[in-house]
Amino acid sequence: MKTLVFLEHHEGQIQKGALGVLSKAASLGGQAAGVVVGSGARDPVAQAAAYGAATVYVADAPELAAPLPQPRVDVLEQVVREGGFDAVFFAQSVLAADIASGLAARLDAGLNWDLVDIREEDGTLTGLRPALGDSVYVDAGWRSEPRLALFRSGSFEAVETGGAGEVAEVVPELRSHSTIATLAAHEIEEQAGPSIEDADVIVAGGRGLGGPEGFAQLEELASALGGAVATTRAVVDAGWYPYATQVGQTGKAISPKLYIGCGISGAIQHKVGMQSSGTIVAINKDANAPIFEFSDFGVVGDLNQIVPKLTELVRARKA
Repeated sequence: MKTLVFLEHHEGQIQKGALGVLSKAASLGGQAAGVVVGSGARDPVAQAAAYGAATVYVADAPELAAPLPQPRVDVLEQVVREGGFDAVFFAQSVLAADIASGLAARLDAGLNWDLVDIREEDGTLTGLRPALGDSVYVDAGWRSEPRLALFRSGSFEAVETGGAGEVAEVVPELRSHSTIATLAAHEIEEQAGPSIEDADVIVAGGRGLGGPEGFAQLEELASALGGAVATTRAVVDAGWYPYATQVGQTGKAISPKLYIGCGISGAIQHKVGMQSSGTIVAINKDANAPIFEFSDFGVVGDLNQIVPKLTELVRARKA
């Protein structure tokens, strides 16, 4: 089986989620390859090879500089047809979802999305997808090839294998309609520390904080732990914190090594976005809060007293 993985990259680094999907593709056996598209796309090639890509297809051209989906659909179609790939994998992102759907239409192929795992048995791929509000998991298959799969963020751990893959240059053959759209502006929000998708430690806050001013103490704790602050939908809807930090069914899925939930009840919508965390710690004054049902450690008490003390202890330990 030949599998191609779209390797989304920013500022010369492949996204963590894409590397995780590449590692999973390599573990299935057969041949796993990656494709990097953009201007300056050669920079992340060594990184792709180190995470299991036997071949790295590189399409490096000025007309691919803007992060627009349609030119990338052209490149992936070209690579899939010429390389004879049986499957194409994507890590969830806005750009990847656009490309995956466009490629499915172009190839008249089946696309399964929101998958959290995949297995191969005798050449047959079967994906695993949450259903009914993530209360159950169902198998998902394909009726034709190539088989396209879009995986939920945080589904796989990126495992470095230390390989040295072959580089295959791709000369983009872009369709006329693919270059009609242009990018008027591209602004990246500046932030201190890691993003919630990349952070090993997440300190999350809910409505129990009482207001936007309550997040200052979470920022202090996250800074002491070298982590990032995340939120629930209720917090974002109330305008207390930016949408980019929202975790859950309508936000982002995360898988940090440590998740600390402060003043979060643990509704299913939030749970589905953070249940892949390594260790889950909950701080809530309500002993009956649902979050305690799936936490590894629970603290019943006033977070306004507990969080500052915890920050002090962390800083003292690091001093």
